[in-house]
Amino acid sequence: MADLQSFTPLRFMPPEAMGYQGRAIVIDPDVFAVGDVFELLSRDMAGKAIMCRPRSGTKGAEGGLATSVMLLDCEKLEHWRCEQDFEALFRFERDYADWITLKLEPRETIGLFEKEWNDFDRLTPKTKLLHNTKRQTQPWKTGLPVDYTAPAKRFKPLRPGTWLNPLKKLAGGPPSAYTRHPDPKQEAFFFGLLRECLEKEIVTEERLRDAMKQNFVRHDALQMLERTPPLAA
Repeated sequence: MADLQSFTPLRFMPPEAMGYQGRAIVIDPDVFAVGDVFELLSRDMAGKAIMCRPRSGTKGAEGGLATSVMLLDCEKLEHWRCEQDFEALFRFERDYADWITLKLEPRETIGLFEKEWNDFDRLTPKTKLLHNTKRQTQPWKTGLPVDYTAPAKRFKPLRPGTWLNPLKKLAGGPPSAYTRHPDPKQEAFFFGLLRECLEKEIVTEERLRDAMKQNFVRHDALQMLERTPPLAA
């Protein structure tokens, strides 16, 4: 429950919370709007219950879909019942990995939108929603101690990387601290948004200092704000 990713099953709560009516957009807390989400909310879903994008890398190649940003037609998702789904998970009748990648849903009920609506650590002129999905390089955490654990992986003996994992652990394992994001534009974008929030008093300096104290935000955040220019219109 204390892990950084413990929130992910909440992605499936909006249809029930909305009485299975209307539409909902699910957006993870590390996703930032570059464009206007109403463009997504009002688009033609072509009769699909869910719209999302494929996951990247091996998980995407295996058919996994990204639930970190989803457009939902709540009326078509009455089978999403949070309490019973959690109970099935705890009884080991529901696999978390299949649940979170939509492998339990009929594939014909899912449509795909453009990757720009959930851009994984990529900021381009086409980006609509920027997702700083690589936890180790999230721009607001640089220098802080790592506070997450890697998810358990299924043992796949035919995959070469499976046999390299023990060697990786011997070589030092994962880093103990968050590292800087490789794209300075994304770092500047986050602190540009934060600067705007402070100027408009959406976020107070007191709240920011408290977040720094609790290691939610990097300790040099105020210095970063001083050298970050305002966002372009």
